[in-house]
Amino acid sequence: MTINALLQIALFAALVTLSVKPLGGYMAALFQGEGTFLAPVFGPVERLIYRLCGIREDEEQHWTGYALAMLAFSIAGFLLLYGLLRLQAYLPFNPQGLPNVAPDLAFNTAVSFVTNTNWQSYSGESTLSYFTQMVGLTTHNFVSAATGIALAIALIRGFARRSAKTVGSFWVDLTRTTLYLLLPLAIVMALVLLWQGVPQNFASYTLATTLEGAKQIIAQGPVASQEAIKMLGTNGGGFFNANSAHPFENPNALTNLIELWSIFAISAALTYTFGKMVGNVRQGWAIFAVMGLLYLGGQVVCTWAENQPSAKLAALHIDQSASALQAGGNMEGKDVRFGITNSTIWATATTDASNGSVNAMHDSFTPIGGLVPIVNIELGEVIFGGVGSGIYGILLFAIVTMFVAGLMVGRTPEYLGKKLEAKEVKMAILAILVTPLAVLVPAAIASVAPQGLAGLNNSGPHGFSEILYAFSSTAGNNGSAFAGLTANTLFYNLLLGVSMLLGRFLWIVPMLAVAGSLAAKKLVPPSEGTFPTTGLLFVGLLAGVLVIVGGLTFLPALALGPLAEHFAMQAGTLY
Repeated sequence: MTINALLQIALFAALVTLSVKPLGGYMAALFQGEGTFLAPVFGPVERLIYRLCGIREDEEQHWTGYALAMLAFSIAGFLLLYGLLRLQAYLPFNPQGLPNVAPDLAFNTAVSFVTNTNWQSYSGESTLSYFTQMVGLTTHNFVSAATGIALAIALIRGFARRSAKTVGSFWVDLTRTTLYLLLPLAIVMALVLLWQGVPQNFASYTLATTLEGAKQIIAQGPVASQEAIKMLGTNGGGFFNANSAHPFENPNALTNLIELWSIFAISAALTYTFGKMVGNVRQGWAIFAVMGLLYLGGQVVCTWAENQPSAKLAALHIDQSASALQAGGNMEGKDVRFGITNSTIWATATTDASNGSVNAMHDSFTPIGGLVPIVNIELGEVIFGGVGSGIYGILLFAIVTMFVAGLMVGRTPEYLGKKLEAKEVKMAILAILVTPLAVLVPAAIASVAPQGLAGLNNSGPHGFSEILYAFSSTAGNNGSAFAGLTANTLFYNLLLGVSMLLGRFLWIVPMLAVAGSLAAKKLVPPSEGTFPTTGLLFVGLLAGVLVIVGGLTFLPALALGPLAEHFAMQAGTLY
């Protein structure tokens, strides 16, 4: 890698790290009911919402009530979005006269945005009206992200509370997350994007004449408002088919950096929120260190792989070295405005978090470069992860890690002063097993079913990688794709939709059960045999458990896809 590449990675990592404490501290104050500087602005709105919805701010829920409220809200959101998609042609703000969305695609899209996956089997500018984009998708970008954060706070309360029967109120957590966190950040970011040239209008698409005399339709619309929450809420669904490679979503290097930061901002800061709420910020920094270590490992591998010269071109004596006149390495599928390094930073960040936006074509990455995004998702997207889902995912892995540590030292495992007994470990394992279930089973079906193979644009290992990536992305609630797979079919819309539902809700219910069980426990004072969870040993052990679990589970599938493709390329039988 070049010095320039290392500096760009370092700048991005520094910006994320610097924002962890202030943003994490703000969220801790918000969810502990300490009040924030935005209370005079949004306090009256919050109280009005409670009054209209019949919510009592001081009435908390048992974990089962919290789960039922979340499920009811998600079902209502799904039905609302499905209805909007099916009735799009009859609704306002549709200057292009776009028709209703087909039933199977409407199902897939509604599931996608309710689960914070934002998988898109369609082209946004040619399928969805302005009304659908705003009222349907942008609304869900807020509330699905707020749901993830609320769930994370419920689990953190489980660790922080003593002998409690409740884990908070879902309705209060959802409201406060939306009003005091997501909405202010999205407004500021949308204004910045507007300043940099991202459109925000309701005009009809523009018909332009090119220099060659050809006709071109230039799509536009209320882009900035959706782009802001798309990034901050780790949603990822693009207003345009080209997503963040489109100049109307991502005009220049400055917006690229801001949007990259926003992918990690809230997820990274939630580690500090965790530390503050459990009364030991070093615990939060330890979790942040694990996430950062795994991020940097994947980032270095991906950037190195994409900077490698092509053996076929080298045999033709073509200069592929990086210089002032050329990027060097693999520029296929990458935006020349951003180059290789910014493309790999985005690819790594968007799959570490459950964001799914892209500024380059992952399908055109080298086999090892494309392997990194797949592995990032298959580890459970806990390397920062989605807003909320990242922190509650890695905390479940921490429970398993402490169980392993307990076996090693021969004593009952405990974490943050809570004894980890059979129920917590079983529920954590159950949640962790959801990802391979929701990835490997449907991927196997698609790999042998005629309807699944019919969607492939490539054969061999790369074709299998496209299928594996698709189901890894949907089960991991990521939403990005290799895009060489034609997924807008009845077969894929239904099967990918089921994968999204499993990947989201089968994680959440066991996690909330863990939260409720932990909240009811008393604190156990530390002793000489207590395993320390703020040092390098814990960081290394947790990182190792994450890698080993992911490696052992998915290695056979990866060997058939990107690894087989890499060795075939090295042997000269490909490309």
